Amino acid sequence: MSMNTQGRSTAPEHLPALEQPTRSGNKGLAQRELLIFEIGTSRRTGVDLAEPKGIKTRLGGLERETEIGLPGLSEPQTMRHYVRLSQKNYAIDLGVYPLGSCTMKHNPRLNEKMARLPGFADIHPLQPQETVQGALALMDELSHWILQLTGTACVALSPKAGAHGELCGMMAIRARLDADGMTHKRRVLVPASAHGTNPATAVQCGFSVDEIPATKEGRVDLDALKAKLGDDVAGIMLTNPNTCGLFENDIIEIAALIHGVGGYFYCDGANFNALVGRVRPGDLGIDAMHLNLHKTFSTPHGGGGPGSGPTVLSAALAPYAPVPYVQKDGGKYSLVENAQGDSFGRMCAFHGQMGMFVRALSYMLSHGSDGLRQATQDAVLNANYIQAALSEDMSPAYGGICMHEALFDDSFLKGTGIDTLDFAKAMIDEGYHPMTMYFPLVVSGALLIEPTESESKAELDRFIDVMKFLAQRAKAGESERFKAAPIYAPLRRLDETRAARKPVLRWREQTGI
Repeated sequence: MSMNTQGRSTAPEHLPALEQPTRSGNKGLAQRELLIFEIGTSRRTGVDLAEPKGIKTRLGGLERETEIGLPGLSEPQTMRHYVRLSQKNYAIDLGVYPLGSCTMKHNPRLNEKMARLPGFADIHPLQPQETVQGALALMDELSHWILQLTGTACVALSPKAGAHGELCGMMAIRARLDADGMTHKRRVLVPASAHGTNPATAVQCGFSVDEIPATKEGRVDLDALKAKLGDDVAGIMLTNPNTCGLFENDIIEIAALIHGVGGYFYCDGANFNALVGRVRPGDLGIDAMHLNLHKTFSTPHGGGGPGSGPTVLSAALAPYAPVPYVQKDGGKYSLVENAQGDSFGRMCAFHGQMGMFVRALSYMLSHGSDGLRQATQDAVLNANYIQAALSEDMSPAYGGICMHEALFDDSFLKGTGIDTLDFAKAMIDEGYHPMTMYFPLVVSGALLIEPTESESKAELDRFIDVMKFLAQRAKAGESERFKAAPIYAPLRRLDETRAARKPVLRWREQTGI
């Protein structure tokens, strides 16, 4: 262990191949914790409830005859169990979260406070509309600013996530084609650099998918696209910036070509974080685009939801938008609940994610137009700073300027016996969540890093220092370090293939798991 000039210890020159185990399984303040099925028992509970009396069953002979058998804990055990688990979880509030194509940005606490106001947090979707005028007004204002930022004609707030928003856009395109008698248009062009949900959504809507290859610069091959144009083309699903972190420079020409054969332009807006305040997608010729509020406008991301994927539509598709939507008549707001005119109908039971709407609008209003623009600029600046700083030690997949994320391939690891997965596991030992690995598929051993605008230069410099260190150790032949990693994580490297193929799905108290 060496000391720096301030007297603080720095990283050891060589990590041990195996960490010395402790008797308790604890590691200092990091407590060992088993699964709740291993520490709990059906004979223990944190709450004692008296057997209800005078209750007549209405189950018609379907009453449970045996104990439910779930593991129980006392209240102190329950608290300790979940606190210990929380200490093993990496979070954006803990450190840099460099997942590419996911935009793991800071969630301002002001947004959380606004979302917990009783008038937003305690309402029910079946309340009479006159009792939720404030919530409807907020939805209307959020819609207004989304349209201002995108330069489009209409927005559907109800889609619950990005893929759901894609479905909304493609259903609107199909409804318009069917209404115009263009039922022969069933082929959708999808670039190789698009998000993976794009082709799945197209097929779900009854279209066939025709892939467009990428150029060596990582963008849509315009000549290949032109060769695939035809009267049966329904449209294109293009991600911009694409999954390589690059802006599609030919996007206006692409839009003109698609419109020229009577098709429609769906733009995947998952990466709108790189465009807000700089360009309005509607001005580029797009007809439909979903927005991930959890990516662009700071609503919480991860943990399975709640997601929110509002979808904007051009004037050509606006009549086919789904219900419900908010309308204002004088000073009163109401929800249009039943499909009217050309609307393709309803996508879900209710009106969207109210808490996400509140958080997104809070983010927009607290930043203002200049703040949103600066956030975009800072996100792009941070990504280019990382790309430039790591370009000598790692291998950028493409040359030139990137957008909001920096993409590297695995060529810097060639000949070392170390692959992308090994490199990512070593990052865990250094206290960092790994970047996105092996995506996009068009790049060998991809390492996709998105710092977002949330990170300061000091944090980025710490991250860059670690990445440089690991890249240099890999090239120096220290394969043992990488093959053994992670050493300091709660669990070592797992057999993920075996876990996926032979999962344990049932707990028996007699034998545990």
